[in-house]
Amino acid sequence: MSGHSKWANIKRKKGANDAIRGKITTKIGREITIAVRMGGPDPVGNMRLKLALSKAKANNIPKDNIQRAIKKGQGAADGANYEEFTYEGYGPGGVAMLLDIMTDNRNRAAADVRHLFSKHGGNLGETGCVSWMFKQKAVFVVEKEKFEDEDALMDIVLEAGAEDMKAEDDVFEITAEPGDFNAVEAALAEKGIETASAEITMVPDTTVHLEGKDAQKMLDLIDAFEESDDVQNVYANYEIDEDSLEG
Repeated sequence: MSGHSKWANIKRKKGANDAIRGKITTKIGREITIAVRMGGPDPVGNMRLKLALSKAKANNIPKDNIQRAIKKGQGAADGANYEEFTYEGYGPGGVAMLLDIMTDNRNRAAADVRHLFSKHGGNLGETGCVSWMFKQKAVFVVEKEKFEDEDALMDIVLEAGAEDMKAEDDVFEITAEPGDFNAVEAALAEKGIETASAEITMVPDTTVHLEGKDAQKMLDLIDAFEESDDVQNVYANYEIDEDSLEG
C-alpha cells in the first residue's frame, strides 16, 4: 500500500476515530462552501464543486451536511477571508509531503504545521523542496466487486483518454491527465460503472517504503494533520504494508 493510493486512504478514513471523521466532514463541507461561493452551485460548470461532492460521496458525508454547505456558499460572505496555499516538508524516513492549507489565520496555520512536523519526526521545508516529486493527476477507483472484468474496464478508460490502470488489492486504480477527468468519468457513467473515488490529486513519481517505528510515526503524523483545522489535504509519497496501514 502506498500513501498516494486513494483507496488506501479512503479505507483508513472510513475507519478513523470519531474526532478525525468529524474533522474530515467539516473540511469537505468547507470545501463545498468555498467551491459554491467561487463558481456557483451547479457542479456541471464548477469543477471544484464537482470534485468536492465526489469526495463527500466517497467519505459517506450525509446529504443534509452537503446541502447545508451548498446553502452556506450561496449565502453571506462568511468564510470569504480564507487563504489557500501549500506547505511542503518531510515526514519520518524522509517521506515527501505536500499540505493544502485553507485558513483564516496564516500565522496559526504555520505554527501548527511546524509543531506537528516536529512532534512526529518530520520537518517543515522550503517552498519547492518536494513539490517537484509530485504531478497532478485525475484518479478514479473502481471496486472489483462492482466491476470484475479488468480487460473490459481497461478498454473503456483508455479509449476515453486515461493514461493507465492498475489492479491494487480489491480495486482498480485509473489515472489520467486532469483535463481528461470529465471524459473518463463520462465513459464510466455511460457503462454504469460506479466509482469508489474520483478526484484530481497529487501523485508522487517515486515512493519511500516505511516499516516499524517510522511507519507508525508516519500514520500518526497523517492523523495529526487530518485533525488540524487548517490542513485541508495531505499528500505523501510513503509506501507501507497493508497491515501497518490499517493499524
